[in-house]
Amino acid sequence: MSAPEAAMIGEGAAVQSGIDEIIAGRFACRDFSGAPVGRGTIEQILRVARFAPSGANIQPWHVYVLAGAAKDSMSAALREAHETARDAHVSEYRYYASDLPEPYLQRRREFGRLFYGSLGIAQTDIKARSGQTAKNYAFFGAPVGLIVTIDRRLEVGSWLDLGMFIQNVLLAAAGHGLQSCPQETFSKYHRILRPLLSIPAEQMVVCGISIGRARDQIAGRLMPRADIADFASFAGFEEQSATQMERTRPWEAETN
Repeated sequence: MSAPEAAMIGEGAAVQSGIDEIIAGRFACRDFSGAPVGRGTIEQILRVARFAPSGANIQPWHVYVLAGAAKDSMSAALREAHETARDAHVSEYRYYASDLPEPYLQRRREFGRLFYGSLGIAQTDIKARSGQTAKNYAFFGAPVGLIVTIDRRLEVGSWLDLGMFIQNVLLAAAGHGLQSCPQETFSKYHRILRPLLSIPAEQMVVCGISIGRARDQIAGRLMPRADIADFASFAGFEEQSATQMERTRPWEAETN
């Protein structure tokens, strides 16, 4: 595990398992090598990801998997739309609140500063930022692209299920030594995607996912995460002994 990944897991952690390393080592990769990834690998990733929790087991996800000429032709259509008619397209759902409160607004601003700063792009350089956005539609050079949809007749709870499925896809890919990038921006061009992929009217385009091998294998995560104290509240643990609090594995349960 790299030093940054170890820091993400946290100093003083009692146990660091393989899944800890996979989760902490995953990052949104935006520069892929283009090395091929076989259909069998993607099928295995999806085979594992389908075990995501799902209320009443309705499994609300659908995935369109693209590679080769099929991916390239779709990417060309999206890039053309982005360059010539981007204002004519809008997503069918709102990702961010129109009036983002703190601390979320500050975090979003920090993302812009870190992300565009890492690319040498000034946040005021609209043309360069648009050019970077356009790379989304080529899946950042990844050999495999996924388009994820959900039945629009379902409610918010099913979107929770879908989010857990998408996370499973990202982690299963990491387990195969691959990186990924979930991309909401594909939802903006649903009117182009629908006929190209024969997406039924009842399905809403939620996002895309790029999957492949990172060009720079040691780049790692750029974005920081809030400390546990910023988002978690604990109660009742003062009753545990120090030894009990350190145990994290099922087979270490107290037997006395």
